[in-house]
Amino acid sequence: MTKPARIRPFRPEDREQVLALAPRLSEGVAPWRDPVGVTRAATDWVTGSMAHAGEPARAVFVAEVDGRVGGVITLAERPHFSGQTDAYVGELIVAAGLERRGIATELMRAAEAWAARQGYAYITLETGAANDPARKLYATLGFLEEEVRLTKAIRPGAGY
Repeated sequence: MTKPARIRPFRPEDREQVLALAPRLSEGVAPWRDPVGVTRAATDWVTGSMAHAGEPARAVFVAEVDGRVGGVITLAERPHFSGQTDAYVGELIVAAGLERRGIATELMRAAEAWAARQGYAYITLETGAANDPARKLYATLGFLEEEVRLTKAIRPGAGY
């Protein structure tokens, strides 16, 4: 039986286990996007977040489950166009098979506590419109939709 997750700061020895989670970020991405490109970008995001973990205005927390990394959340400050600076969740990933056990919620609680200690008024994040499980989780945690990105395919050679 799986024990509850222990949330703790990222350590360099977690690197390979955290990187192994990165491809999960391609789930829920719009079907017209290149999955290889999405996975490459996700790996780059996670790699960058780990490289800056512990720097001022940045944090990475992992959920340790049965001695292994079962989830990760990355945070940084991000300016909003209004002029405010928010805490921003760059990545939230839970390992396959560990979903719906409260790990994402615990990681989000750690993120909110970090943001509060840093003095941010808001914590923001982005997720794919098709990522229904994530959107439901965020709504349950009190997140409100603020912006919507719209996309339209353009035919090659179309124009005036």
